Amino acid sequence: MFYFSVPLGKLVRRVSRLRGGGSALPGLVVEKIDPGFMQRTLSTLPLGVAVVSGTNGKTTTTKMVVELLESQGLKVFTNRTGSNFTRGVAAALLGEVDWRGRLDADVAVLELDEAHAVHFVNKVPPRYSLLLNVLRDQLDRFGEIDKTAELLQHIAAKTTGTVVLNREDPRVARIAGTVNGPEVLYFGLDDSLLSTFPNDDDMRAAPGSPVPAAPARPAADVVLRRVGADDADFEYDGATVTTAMLLRGVYNIFNAAAALTLARAISKARGTGADQAGLLAALSKVAPAFGRGESLVVDGLPLELVLVKNPSGFRLGLKSFPAAGYATMIAINDNYADGRDMSWLWDVEFDTLRDGGVDQLTGSRAYDMALRLQYDDVAIGAVDTDIAPALAAFIRGAEGKPKRIFCTYTAMLAIRRELSKITTVEVVS
Repeated sequence: MFYFSVPLGKLVRRVSRLRGGGSALPGLVVEKIDPGFMQRTLSTLPLGVAVVSGTNGKTTTTKMVVELLESQGLKVFTNRTGSNFTRGVAAALLGEVDWRGRLDADVAVLELDEAHAVHFVNKVPPRYSLLLNVLRDQLDRFGEIDKTAELLQHIAAKTTGTVVLNREDPRVARIAGTVNGPEVLYFGLDDSLLSTFPNDDDMRAAPGSPVPAAPARPAADVVLRRVGADDADFEYDGATVTTAMLLRGVYNIFNAAAALTLARAISKARGTGADQAGLLAALSKVAPAFGRGESLVVDGLPLELVLVKNPSGFRLGLKSFPAAGYATMIAINDNYADGRDMSWLWDVEFDTLRDGGVDQLTGSRAYDMALRLQYDDVAIGAVDTDIAPALAAFIRGAEGKPKRIFCTYTAMLAIRRELSKITTVEVVS
């Protein structure tokens, strides 16, 4: 089976792409016929495997880490499609290995869904892990937020080298107390920025609730000190540095501190140390990952895609991308990859959309979104659950204005497919 699993997997991948199929199908096939494929291939990497997980920011943070490490001259394998299940990793490997299954890379940096990461690390213990945050997301899958924290704790327990933790998220920071063996590093925020990133207890605990005491804030390897309009200040090694940033959104800038921490740890493990100037230069050039603040051009004007999938992400998206001057569309699907329970829409405040209203609502849960907006007195232009005609109507109706679409994951994929018919859309495969 071993001898023909890679050629067969590559063939399935090619056929799947020609038919416009999903990016994970070839991985599912190779997992069935050669269960050891992923472990066998990744075990050959001299600097091992780094896993990036947590509720929000996995795709953009992984992209940043990859580009930072490449600036240090490393060959990096990653699952850039955002297909963050184990089968997605296997599918991505099929696209990179040669016909004999050999992977030409120094290190793998992999974005993994919290639940699937547990299965992955049981097969492939990572040398590094970066754990971003724990927020209310897809609770129909995970059950409760503390269950999500337990999943991340399991990833840390399987890590053999360095665990990087978010100092400002108590559920993530507490994982340090369960780690026995690996080095623990932190990324953190300046005190002046803490209110921008309230943790789950800050947002949801009612007065008098028995909220566990937050752990003491240890020293962080990298601290985000300031966020400007197009630059940011980071502190590490006792000095504060300023760098330009193409990325937008305060959450992306915070995740840059996480990416710097992990990239510095991996670079240090090479024995040569990190080229700090090279890291900052690379960070300044990182563009948003697809759908995560991605800006396309339609009729000569920007059209931005902002992924939203839970209350914290939607709230920070609205805060990072002011509505003034933009036509707005919201697309809400409830497929498995989005999470089936959309009750979280009621935990988001939409006051900032009140002045300009929302031009178009779409997706399978468009009418849930419409009802939620009515309670915040946000005017609605039109509602159409079918994404293709809704998108066309939005573009026609907002002619002459820049446009922004807040969308769940599968709605974002559908919108990108439609937009690829009229403008340049990066193909992610």
